[in-house]
Amino acid sequence: MTIRKNQVPTALRDFAKEQRSLQTRAEDRFWQQVRAGRFHGYKFKRQVPIAPYIVDFLCSAARVIVELDGPPHDTPEQRAHDRARDAFLQRQGFQVLRFSNDVMLGNGNLVLDSVRAAIESQLCPSPDLLRRPPSPAEGRGRGKPA
Repeated sequence: MTIRKNQVPTALRDFAKEQRSLQTRAEDRFWQQVRAGRFHGYKFKRQVPIAPYIVDFLCSAARVIVELDGPPHDTPEQRAHDRARDAFLQRQGFQVLRFSNDVMLGNGNLVLDSVRAAIESQLCPSPDLLRRPPSPAEGRGRGKPA
């Protein structure tokens, strides 16, 4: 087995590439909304290998993963696997958002609004940080004499 970029096995990378041509309707609808920076300027990739897994969609700038799940994810065994997978990805610093295909197809705006909120919460400083005075290392702040 050959290891390439980011220590992802070639077989996993090849499987991710194959999966890009096998999208569900829900995945295709989501992709049409977020591809090529169309989604508020945020860049997404699809079927991204993060060894040992492949994630459906990744906004790497915000470290947000979006998973769209169909009926195979409804079994107790698969739900347990998904929880373990999500926990692993969270330990790697990712926020995982999981939606059913039915929600994406029936109320895509709800999914997109949730994704946007998650991205912005990851990229923007919290309101508490904006209220605190600057530390001595940051300077005295605007408008104050030195």
